[in-house]
Amino acid sequence: MISSAHARTVANLMAASVLALSLGACGGGMSLPSFSSSSPAPQAEPGLGPEMPATIRADEIVGRWGLASYQNPADRARTEAAARAQCKNPYVIGAGANGGVVMHLADQATPQELRLKGSQSGKNYIGPPGAAGSEQDREIVSFDGRVLVTRFIEKDTATRYGNMVYVRCAPRA
Repeated sequence: MISSAHARTVANLMAASVLALSLGACGGGMSLPSFSSSSPAPQAEPGLGPEMPATIRADEIVGRWGLASYQNPADRARTEAAARAQCKNPYVIGAGANGGVVMHLADQATPQELRLKGSQSGKNYIGPPGAAGSEQDREIVSFDGRVLVTRFIEKDTATRYGNMVYVRCAPRA
């Protein structure tokens, strides 16, 4: 038999999940169909053009990574050392079935296949299919083959997570 406290906890978690999904739909660019013919066609967001290939290939970032983050740019070197120490419990970026990479979106427990996307400005992004630089994307701030630094586009998420530093772990012996 389920206790009332346990049932209440489950109900609260379900309500929070429904609320989160509802709020996510509000900011996701969804719109209801219009029955009037006088409304103008939706315009693309400024700076977001057609999908372009990234200058970084998915296979370049597949692997095992130590992960840490920083807010203050002066902390980057210390954060890289902290990320390297995390290789005993690495974050694994997998190869996706459709040519992408398998990673977590912000605040999501289950990883999913994401795409590497380029932009006309030369920046690279990791995110779900769609225009580069969208709210769920993360910008690749720097990548040298050994260290990958990313930053989420959405301001609140970027504030919470900071600059994510991935340091490639040595191959298993």
